[in-house]
Amino acid sequence: MSTFTIFLALIVVVAFLLIVVIMVQNPKGGGLSSSFGGGGTQQLGGVKKTTDFLDKSTWTLATLLLVLILASNVAISSGNETVDSKALDPDATTQPLPATPLPTTNNNADTTTAKDSAQ
Repeated sequence: MSTFTIFLALIVVVAFLLIVVIMVQNPKGGGLSSSFGGGGTQQLGGVKKTTDFLDKSTWTLATLLLVLILASNVAISSGNETVDSKALDPDATTQPLPATPLPTTNNNADTTTAKDSAQ
């Protein structure tokens, strides 16, 4: 398993967690804190604490996602594997295609021979 594959798996997990945290939030302050309902929320940490936690976790996951993306870019460029694509290989030489002349056909000659043979 290459380093890039590990970074890719971590990026997918962090992106999924970031989506979940953002979807749980409510722009008006309801979100997860209002789903517990009533006085029980005050015992769990309060509405303000839940909003702070979701806000901090959003920024933390977004920062972690950015760092993982940049680190995966470094992992790609420092790989010692061979390049399979000629487009990515700077040492590859391209050879021009040989110029082949197109066959010329005389449309009048073809139609007259077809008419002559049909008669």
